[in-house]
Amino acid sequence: CKSKIDFMESLGTMVSLFSQKVKEKTELIRELSLKHGLEFQRESVYRSVRSMVEGELKAGQVNFSYRTDSGCRTLLRLHRSLLWLKMMLEGLSKGPDSEGRYKTTGVFCSRDAYKVALAPHHPWMLRQAAEIVFLALPDREYFLQLVCVKKQEEATPVLRIIIQALSVVHTRTQRILKKYDMLELP
Repeated sequence: CKSKIDFMESLGTMVSLFSQKVKEKTELIRELSLKHGLEFQRESVYRSVRSMVEGELKAGQVNFSYRTDSGCRTLLRLHRSLLWLKMMLEGLSKGPDSEGRYKTTGVFCSRDAYKVALAPHHPWMLRQAAEIVFLALPDREYFLQLVCVKKQEEATPVLRIIIQALSVVHTRTQRILKKYDMLELP
């Protein structure tokens, strides 16, 4: 998660809201791990995603009707952010359209990735703010520099490796959250 935060922070101050939320959610899971590990005076159930989900369900920490400060609910929010990042990088890895133009960072971030991964779960006001944030993102060349390349042709293989790693984590987490009907926790 640290590298995801570092990457998001490198996008500049306009995306700092997202990276700050990721930091807060990661810290909440750490705090829950410490609190519940000490409460029950045994090994923490937060040693893996599956053990956290099963442990919180058993302890009654997850509620399917209203918001609770559970690791499962927090993980779901991080899971959605991971999907956004993965989709954004997929957009960045694509070549030019039929007219030889590349999508702008605002297009592949806001209109594509954000609308699919995060917007359905955000209130109207936050969706509007996100649109403004994504319009102010740096250009494609800046993003290419973040993955240590100078040309799109060099970026695609690097981005595919990153995307594959993110996909593995997303797929495994998705499977666990779906198994326990946690994809729509309030």
